[in-house]
Amino acid sequence: MPSPGPGEVLVRVMAAGVAPWDAIIREGKSKVSPQPPLTLGSDLSGVVEKVGSGVIDYAPADEVYGVTNPQFCGAQAEFAVATAGMLAPKPRSLGHVQAASAPVIVVTAWQMLFEYAQAVRGQTAMVVGAAGNVGAYAVQLAVDAGIHVVAIAHLADENLLRSLGVKTIIDSSKPAFAQDLPRVDAILDTVGGSTFQRCVAALKPGGKLVTSVSTQPQPAGAIFFYAEVTTARLQTLTPLFDTGRITTRVGSILPLSEARQAQGMLAGAPRMPGKIVLEIGHPQQSRSVLRPESGGTAAALSA
Repeated sequence: MPSPGPGEVLVRVMAAGVAPWDAIIREGKSKVSPQPPLTLGSDLSGVVEKVGSGVIDYAPADEVYGVTNPQFCGAQAEFAVATAGMLAPKPRSLGHVQAASAPVIVVTAWQMLFEYAQAVRGQTAMVVGAAGNVGAYAVQLAVDAGIHVVAIAHLADENLLRSLGVKTIIDSSKPAFAQDLPRVDAILDTVGGSTFQRCVAALKPGGKLVTSVSTQPQPAGAIFFYAEVTTARLQTLTPLFDTGRITTRVGSILPLSEARQAQGMLAGAPRMPGKIVLEIGHPQQSRSVLRPESGGTAAALSA
C-alpha cells in the first residue's frame, strides 16, 4: 500500500486508462518518466483513500479523476498516489470507466485549441486525425465554441464526424487530398508525418500550427507540447461533460489482470475503437475485452 506524501492523494483506483505513451514508457523511451521497472498508467478515476499533508481540497470517500503525476506512471493498480494538483472531482454524469478515459486526451485537445492555437468563435480550425481520440475531442470543443472545423480523416469516419457536428470533411486517403484545402486560421495535428506536412499550406498568414505528435522534422513554426493536466483545466472541462456538450470515448474494457493484453492492443491486437480502459474496482464486470461503452453516444471512435 503506497502512502501519499505532502501535496499528494492516495486513490483507490476504480478504473485506469491505457494509452500509447504507456508503451513508450514500458520500452524505456520516455523523456519524462523513470526507467522500468515501474507501474504504468497516468489517467485514473477512483475514490480518495487518504490525503497527504497540505491537501485541503479532498477528503476520504471523495470521487476524483485526473492524472497521477508529471511522469505519467502509477495509475494501473488497486491504489495509486496522485499529485493533488492533477486531480479534480469526478464529473457527476460519468462512471469511473468513462472518467478514466478522459483526462490526458481531453486536456490535450483543450490546450491545442484554446491555449496554443488561441482559436476563437468564427475562426476555422483544421483537425488532422479528427476521428482519433484527441482529434474527436478537439472537434467537439471547437463545435461547442462556435469554431468552424475542417476535419482531415478517412471517409469511413464520416458518419461519426457528422454526428459530432462537422460539416467539412476531407478524405485523407485520397492521394491528392491536399490540393483544394480551404484556408484555415489554425491546424491541430494529432497524427504527424506526411499527412500533417501536406496540410500546412492551408494555413493563413499568422495562423497557428499545433501538434501533439513528437515527429522530426516539424514544419516551420509548429508548436509541439506535452499535455499538462491540472485541477483548473479539469474543472473547466467537467461542466462540458455534465451538460452533454462533450462526450467520452471508451473502447475495449479489461480487468487489471489482463493489462498485458491491453498493451498488446496498443501494438495492434484486436480492440474496440476508442480509449482502452482497465476496470479495477469491479473486475467481475469486465470480462468482455471488446465490450463497448454502455450508454455512450460517441463510444465508437477511432484510436
